[in-house]
Amino acid sequence: MFGKRGDGWLVKEIDPIIALTPYLMPMRCDAQVMLGYEVNYEKLARYIVAKNAEGYKISFMDIIIAAYVRSVAEMPHVNRFIANKRIYARKEIAVSFAVLKNTSDGSVEENTVKTKFDPHDTIFDVAARIEKDIAVSRQENADNSTMKVANLLSKPLFANLMVGAGRLLDRYGLLPRYILEASPFHTGLFLTNMASIGMPAVRHHIYNFGTTSIFASIGRNERKVELDNAGKPYRTRVIPLGLCVDERVCAGLVYAQVLAKWMNYINNLELLENPPDAVKFDEGHTFALPGVKIKKRRFARLKRRRKQQADAAYSKPAE
Repeated sequence: MFGKRGDGWLVKEIDPIIALTPYLMPMRCDAQVMLGYEVNYEKLARYIVAKNAEGYKISFMDIIIAAYVRSVAEMPHVNRFIANKRIYARKEIAVSFAVLKNTSDGSVEENTVKTKFDPHDTIFDVAARIEKDIAVSRQENADNSTMKVANLLSKPLFANLMVGAGRLLDRYGLLPRYILEASPFHTGLFLTNMASIGMPAVRHHIYNFGTTSIFASIGRNERKVELDNAGKPYRTRVIPLGLCVDERVCAGLVYAQVLAKWMNYINNLELLENPPDAVKFDEGHTFALPGVKIKKRRFARLKRRRKQQADAAYSKPAE
């Protein structure tokens, strides 16, 4: 309330035109911009095989997320979100995605994972965090906070009341931290791997509930005929990516730069094997470290102490 939220800082220095867009387009479905990209499947597959031989387990999804994390670390404005027509800088780098649970009877059951990242993470760090969270969520008896909340809302009447109350509380920044943590829709990026079920990439809508600013999908690889530098045709395979972004969170030029950086990292994965040279923060706010709870800071002295602790953690040399 009054511009304060548990998951974001109110952005104060903002272009007037950008600040006006949430009033012109109050819902995310008003501001969806859809894009399509293609990345070289064979290049990424060779990289995955090479790193597997070195003892690293990396997937296509790990690559997409690692490139996103690095892009946010260098251009944090894309990690903003809209709530109650106001623009906030997210307090953490988080990515949500769905996984299929390993069931004994072969039935199809899903679980949702929200993984948090450090802006200094390498592609190996990202893969390790994702693998750890997926291993827990795929267990047949897995019951994380998301599933606990979903089970509570299994009855229609109760679900209507609670979801309605949740929307109202979220609008004014009063949603309990436990719900924010459990909700896969309060995240910077929601990713779906359509290739895992043999489907093409989709331009998936962004949910009005929550704070998701980008929805991405990975499609099954496709065969194409392209031309080399000499103009000769050759056959190759590509991975289609479908993106849907909330255009209100930052200027179009910033989005263009972030997406170009994101695709550049996907095509040059060696750049992700080391921590970034520098990490930028939105209006000086540091990201919460994975595993560290975000607590309310009531006094300026506590704010300064938390910032000093974060700066000290970020300044540690990579091992």
